[in-house]
Amino acid sequence: MLLSDRRTFLLGGLGALAGCGFSPAYGPQGAATVLQDNILLDAPKTRSSYIFVREFETRMGRGEGGKYALSYSVTFYSDAVSIDKNDTTNRRNLVGTATYALRDRDTRKVLTSGKETNFTGYSTSGTTVASQAARRDAQVRLMTILADQVIRQLTAAAPNLPK
Repeated sequence: MLLSDRRTFLLGGLGALAGCGFSPAYGPQGAATVLQDNILLDAPKTRSSYIFVREFETRMGRGEGGKYALSYSVTFYSDAVSIDKNDTTNRRNLVGTATYALRDRDTRKVLTSGKETNFTGYSTSGTTVASQAARRDAQVRLMTILADQVIRQLTAAAPNLPK
């Protein structure tokens, strides 16, 4: 009995969302489908920008013949967040920023732009090799987070983009 009540509630809620004009961004009639396989990113010049492009293209596809071009810049710095009584840093944050501009490839006009910032942490309490590996892993996590944030902003802007 309780299970059927949940189904009724869920189906009623979905019906209400459909009635108010809600549709999935990447659904059959979704506004963000215009972005998939349609955004060409600038060629990466650094390890971090390579990771950013790789993660972006994993989610959105490679838009070599697409309508849009994405210019971006990724920067990051390391900040000590845990220092012990011997003045040794045990934990660091990697803070990164992705600045981007989506352009129409034909007109070169900027359609939307923005800046996303986030951070991830890593331990430096192990050996030098372990600390370097932790930093590289944190860099991959940070670029993945920033790529996801940029995609989220582009998805939100998709209904206002020219078709």
